[in-house]
Order: sequence, then structure tokens, then C-alpha cells
Amino acid sequence: MKHIYLICSILLFISCGEKEPKKTETLEELAHRIHDSVITIDTHDDINVTNFTDSINYTQNLDTQVNLPKMKEGGLDVAWFIVYTGQDTLTTEGYAKASENAMAKFDAIHRLCEEIAPDQIGLALTSDDVRKIAASGRKVAMIGVENAYPIGEDLSKIEEYQKMGARYMSLAHNGHSQFSDSNTGERDSVWLYHGLSDLGKQAIAELNRVGIMIDISHPSREAMVQMIELSKAPIIASHSSARALCDHSRNLDDEQLLMMMKNGGVVQAVALGSYVNAEKSEARSEYLNGINKKVADSLGIEWYERSQFRSLTPEQRETFFENYQKVMGIAEELAKKDPNAPPAVNVSDFVDHIDHMVKIMGIDHVGISSDFDGGGGIEGWSDASETFNVTLELVKRGYTEEEIAKIWGGNLLRVLDEVQAIAKTLN
Repeated sequence: MKHIYLICSILLFISCGEKEPKKTETLEELAHRIHDSVITIDTHDDINVTNFTDSINYTQNLDTQVNLPKMKEGGLDVAWFIVYTGQDTLTTEGYAKASENAMAKFDAIHRLCEEIAPDQIGLALTSDDVRKIAASGRKVAMIGVENAYPIGEDLSKIEEYQKMGARYMSLAHNGHSQFSDSNTGERDSVWLYHGLSDLGKQAIAELNRVGIMIDISHPSREAMVQMIELSKAPIIASHSSARALCDHSRNLDDEQLLMMMKNGGVVQAVALGSYVNAEKSEARSEYLNGINKKVADSLGIEWYERSQFRSLTPEQRETFFENYQKVMGIAEELAKKDPNAPPAVNVSDFVDHIDHMVKIMGIDHVGISSDFDGGGGIEGWSDASETFNVTLELVKRGYTEEEIAKIWGGNLLRVLDEVQAIAKTLN
């Protein structure tokens, strides 16, 4: 009897000491855990000032691809709101009009962060600000300037923009500016400066001095080479992908990627269909154009193809993008019901670019951007609410949490830190 009692006691002891078998974490659970722990930064989100008023603003789930509800749903922590101005004439009148546009966008961003929703979003000027605001549970806004054209020929405005929160700036957009040739010169081989103008070279020094990151996403290849030669600090491409995978003048070839690596900079892969996979994007766009036109006509909206954008007035372009998501959303829903619709550019295609750039430059020089509300958006990451899908695809491809943290924002913040540290030595 004693033996039976002893055996039962031993078995009871063993069973009590056994731990519950560990539950295996699924790929999706792992991706959610990583997505929640890293700081996610999208370096290019266009804005329309009409969405920054007391009655219509980003606290509401507007038709925009980015707003606070969508950022919260998708776990996007940081949006770089863009002070964008299209290229116009290199005249005093052109500069004055562009300056008004830029100031209105600066004001709109400040209004959102300081008056409309300071409890939900804060403006960051440094990497420390980003971490503190994110840790407080709020979303983070940062400011990039796409096209230095509004500055005119007054370089003192660079510091003025810096004081208003600008933390990166490109010297050209689609069309040659007073500072730099644009990538668009590849179409006709017509160049103004074969790189940077003398004013553009002076602007590089001033951007270094005030601690604004130099953005090479729109200027010409030769201008980019000259910027790297002249800049005392690392530079960025705020929204460009790999030219080896998609031969577009807005993308960077492998030689340029290696230049960026040696410079210590970072290239933010962009989720804009025609820069990710031109063939798929063209086939899908051709199919959708007919649907978009019919939808726009039914809504009484003027609709333009991308090839027409250069001929549009700033007002026409602004109105177009104001209605872009509404029309595209309806058209995409109609396309989903058509089994013969050409496949859309998707998150997998996008991460192919990240893979390629990591292979060429290394993990420390690659980041992420969407170009939302400016033409960006792909299947699976069509707006900020779907941001998690990018992390999921990275996890599927074997990227670690540390690597994903670098790609989603760590690399960009490192460059910002270096640019700001170098600026202190120049003053």
C-alpha cells in the first residue's frame, strides 16, 4: 500500500511539474507583434489644404489615403506631410505664387498638430521627438518640402522653412527648377544646367548648414551625383524605387544605390504602381482608365491621365487629386467584380524592390514610402489602414524584427540625426 502511495505521489509531482506546451506563434501573430513594437514611418504623404479646416480635417475618416483614423487602423506611426508645389515659370511672379502655396501647406500641417488635434498628433523636429510623441500614444507628423521652387532665389528662405519644421527638401520636381535639372529631362534630353545650377550648389551648402536632409528623388541623375559630391551630410531619396526592377527615371539604378550607400544615406522605396512594375501598372491603368472616366463623368468630375499632368494648372491638379481616391475607389470595386481584369501591382511587387535594394546597399540604407494622396498606393497597401500588410510581407521573407525596425524608420532617423549633428559643426 505504501508503495502504491509512493508511486502515486511521484506521478502527481511529475505531472504538476510539467509545463504547458508552448504555443507556436503564427507568422501573422509574429508580424503583428513586430508591427506593434517598431516605429513605422512613411516619408511621403501629400496633402490638400481643404482637408485641414475646422469642419473637414484628418480626425475624420475622409476619402484621403492618409488621415488619423486610417493611421490608427493600420498602425502607421509617422506620416511625413508634404509641402509640394508643381513646377511653373522661373519668374518672380511664379515664385511668389508658389510661395503662397507652400505657406498654406505649412500652416495646414501646424493647424492640425496645434489646433485641430494636438491630443492625437504632434509635430516632430528630431528623432527624439518622434520617439517621445509615439510613446505618448499619439501619431507623429513631420514635414518634407517637395520642390524648392517656392523659395525663388532667396536662399534665406531655406532657414525660414527649417524653422517652420521642414526636415527634408528636394531641389526640383517634374520640370527643371532654378536650382536643378529634373529627372524629366530624360524624355527629351533637354537640360538647363547638366546637373545643378550655381544657385543649386549654394543651396546644398545652406541645407547642410541648417540641418535639412537633401532629397534626390526628383532631380536628374547628374544633379544627384553632384549633390553627393557637394553635401557634407548623408542624403535621402524620399520616394524612389530600384531602376533594375522598373526602368523609370524616378528610380535609382544600382550604381546610384551604391553611391547612396557610400554616402551613408537612405533610399525610401515607393509604393507607386508605375515605379514598382511598369508593365503590370500600364496594363491595369489602361483597363482602369475607361472605368475611371465613366465614374468621373457620372460624378461630374474632370478626369486626366498621368501623361496630361504636366499641362494642368496647379488648380486643376489640386482638384484632380482631391477627387482621385473617390473615383479610384469606385473603379477598383468595379474591377474586383471582373474576373478578366489585369492584376494590380501589389505588396509583393513592392517588397521585391526592398529586397533588391537591401541586396545592393545593405539593410542600413533602405526605407519605406507610399506617395499616398499623390498617386501612390498598391494592392494590399492602398491606404494607411493597410500598413500592416507591408510588415507581414517582410516577415514572410524572413526579415528579423531588428531589420524591420531599420527599414520602417530606424535608418531614416539615423540619417536625420547625422544631418542635424553635422549642421551644428557648420554654425
